[in-house]
Order: sequence, then structure tokens, then C-alpha cells
Amino acid sequence: MIGQLSGTLAQKNPPEILVDCHGVGYELSVPMSTFYHLPAVGQPVVLLTHFVVREDAQLLYGFGTAAEREAFRQLIKISGVGPRTALAVLSGLSVAELAQAITAQEAGRLVKVPGIGKKTAERLLLELKGKLGAELSSPRSASSDAQADIEQALRALGYNDKEAAAAVQALPPDVGVSEGIKLALKALAR
Repeated sequence: MIGQLSGTLAQKNPPEILVDCHGVGYELSVPMSTFYHLPAVGQPVVLLTHFVVREDAQLLYGFGTAAEREAFRQLIKISGVGPRTALAVLSGLSVAELAQAITAQEAGRLVKVPGIGKKTAERLLLELKGKLGAELSSPRSASSDAQADIEQALRALGYNDKEAAAAVQALPPDVGVSEGIKLALKALAR
């Protein structure tokens, strides 16, 4: 029903904001990824929205990008995942990180989000497998597949996400998986 709001940012109280649209103030809940990119209070703002009507409330959610709103809509379609949980997921992970976690089937990344337990994380991975991670995985080349495999192998060997990602970034773009793992381990050993 309400797809976008353009107005002046009147208040910021995370995760709630108030947008004044020609004298009418709209309260919106936004993920922290959107909140961090908002302008200062009193500045113009444009947000994409998702309107939820429940028996006891009418709630408006705002997003800085179409990808965030689409991810939110995919998340709330899942049984047991409501708008608050979907906002928590998008506050804890960017859309790209969420898509990577789904593509790689990494429940551990999702469990780090407050309010997401192991069963919910597994349900998210299962239900979103062909939907959210697909646009990230389909245009990838063989070299980026190899890089993803190398990064996953490094995490399996006990390196954290940051160390694994940094090691993979330092590799030549056309390196094979086995050679890439060897080079990454040498770099991490220094």
C-alpha cells in the first residue's frame, strides 16, 4: 500500500525513525544498515517501505535500498520469522553477507544474529536457498567459485571470517583451489 516515503527526517531513535511528509509524520522501523546511512535530522530522506497490517497494529518498515526491502520480504515469508526477526537479520548482516551465507549454507553466520537460534538459521538456509543467494551465485565466474571454496576451506581449518577473506583477497584472481589454499595458508602463517 505505501511503497515509498519522501520527506524530512524528523527523529532518529534506533531502530525507529520519524519522517515528516508534508505535515504528516510516519513512524518507521528500519534495519541498522539503513539507519547508519540516514542523513542528519532535518534533512530530506527517501525510503522504500513495507506496510504490515496485523490484528493489533499497523506497522511501517523502511529501507534504504530495494535489495534490503526484497530480502526483508523474503525473510518474513518464512514460517516463524516475523518482521522484528527479519529486521534483526538485516541489522546483523548486509544483504550481500546474508546471500553469501545462504549460498554457502553457513548457519554459523546466522546464529550470530540476536534472536536467531540454530533451528531458525537452518530453516532460513533451507527456505531461502534458491531465492536470496541465487542472484549472487549465478553470475559468478569459475575464479570466484574457487575463491569461495578457498575461503570456506580456511574457515573449516579454524580461521575466522575476516582472516579467511583477507587471505583470499591477497590471492591472484585466477588461482585454483588447491594452489590457493596453499598460498593462503603460507600468507596466514607469516
